[in-house]
Amino acid sequence: MENKKYDVIVIGSGPGGEGAAMKSRKEGKRVAVVDENLLVGGSCTHKGTIPSKALRHAVSHMADSGNFRNYSFQDMLKSAEQVIEKQVKMRHSFYDRNYVDIITGRARFTNANTIEVETPNDGIEQYKAEKFVIATGARPYHPEDIDFTHPRILDSDTVLNVKDHPMKVIIYGAGVIGCEYASILRRMNIKINIINSYDKLLSFLDDEIIDALSYHLRENGITIRHNETYEKIEADDEKATVYLQSNKQITADYVLFTQGRTGNSNNMGLEEIGIEIDGRGYIKVNEFYQTALPHIYAVGDVVGYPSLASAAYDQGRFAGKHLVSGTCTHRLVEHIPTGIYTIPEISSIGYSEKELTEKAIPYEVGQSFFKHLARAQITGNTEGMLKILFHRETMEILGIHCFGAYAAEIIHIGQVVMSQKGEANHLEYFTSTTFNYPTMAEAYRVAALNGLNRLK
Repeated sequence: MENKKYDVIVIGSGPGGEGAAMKSRKEGKRVAVVDENLLVGGSCTHKGTIPSKALRHAVSHMADSGNFRNYSFQDMLKSAEQVIEKQVKMRHSFYDRNYVDIITGRARFTNANTIEVETPNDGIEQYKAEKFVIATGARPYHPEDIDFTHPRILDSDTVLNVKDHPMKVIIYGAGVIGCEYASILRRMNIKINIINSYDKLLSFLDDEIIDALSYHLRENGITIRHNETYEKIEADDEKATVYLQSNKQITADYVLFTQGRTGNSNNMGLEEIGIEIDGRGYIKVNEFYQTALPHIYAVGDVVGYPSLASAAYDQGRFAGKHLVSGTCTHRLVEHIPTGIYTIPEISSIGYSEKELTEKAIPYEVGQSFFKHLARAQITGNTEGMLKILFHRETMEILGIHCFGAYAAEIIHIGQVVMSQKGEANHLEYFTSTTFNYPTMAEAYRVAALNGLNRLK
C-alpha cells in the first residue's frame, strides 16, 4: 500500500483542528484534515455548542412570544438543524478555498509518522506526515455502572435525539452543561430535578452570581438537590430512576447525565508510540501544545482545560505557528471569559470576591441592576446585573461578573479594558466614556459610578 504524504495532518475538524489547519496552510504547508464524520465541524458544530445554543434561542423565542404550546421538542430542534447545516457549509468552504484535503474516516497511528484511516466503506488507507495535530475533542463521561445504551439514559450528545416530548427529566450533574439544559428544558414546560454532588452550583463563579442563578432556577420551578450521589441509575420501557445514597428514589421520563467529559484519545494508537494520556483521556502537552513526541501536537478539548471552542481555535493557530517556525510568542490570554448559556446568560472574567479575599487584595464592588437600565426596560430583559470588582487604591479592574440577557456579549467590553496595561485599565474609563443611550453597555457606567460612591 502506497503512503500518501503531507507536511501536516490534522486529526479532527472542530475549532482546534480548523485553527491548526488554516494556520499551517497559510504558512505554505501541504495540509490534510482527517475526521470520522462525513460533515466537518466536530462536536462543537454537531453535538455541543451550536445545537444546544440554537435550541436555547428557539425555546426562548417561542416562550417569550407566548406561542410555545404549538411546538414540540422536535420542532425546536429543527431550528438547530438549520444552523448546523449553514455552519457545515461555511466551514467546508474554508477548507476548499485554502486547498486543504479532507479525509473521511477514523485515524490511528501505526508509527510516529504514519496513520491508518479506516474509511466509511471499511477500507484502510495510510498517510504519512512530518507533523501532526490531534484535535479530536471530547465526549460525555460515561461511568461503567450506567447503561448509556438504554434510550431513557441520556448524555449531552444523545439528548438531541429524543423523539418524544418528555414531561419529567432528571439532570445528574450541575455543571455548565447541566445548568444550561435545565434552564432550556424548563422553558419547554418539562419538570426538572437537578442532582448535584456538590454543595452549590458552578462553584468557580462569583458567589453572588451563583446565588442569582440558584434563585432564578428555583423561581422557575426547578428542584435542586445538593450533596447527593447516585447509588445506581436504572431504566425500563416506561421510566428512568435514580437511586441516591441518601436512600431517595427519583423517577422521570429520562435521566440526563452531565457530569464531566472524557478526551477522545482512545483507540488511536497513542500509547503505543509514547504519547501520555491521563485517566480522563486528556493528552498531556507542553506550553506549545507539543506531546511527548515533539512533532505531534494536541489542542482543544482533548487536552482538557479550558475546554472552550474559542480557546481551541486559538490553540490550533498557536500550534500551527509553532510546528512551522519552531516558535510562537502568542499565548491564551490570562483571563479567559466564561460564557454560560443558561436562561438568562452568565459571563465573567477575572477574579471573584472569594479569590480576592483569599489573596488579601483590597477591593471594592460596583453594581448595576438591569431593571434600572432604559434599554432593559424597553426590551423587557430586566432580570440581571453587572458587577465590577476593582482595587480600592489603584482603581485597577480585577473582575467583572454579569448575569442576565446578553451577558456573554456585554462581558467583552470589560475584557478589552482589563487587557490594557497600567492606567488604561482603570475604573474611571467607564465614567469618562460616553455610551450610546439606551444600551445594555451603559451598565458599565452605572456600576462604575456605584463603585466610586462606595469609596466616599
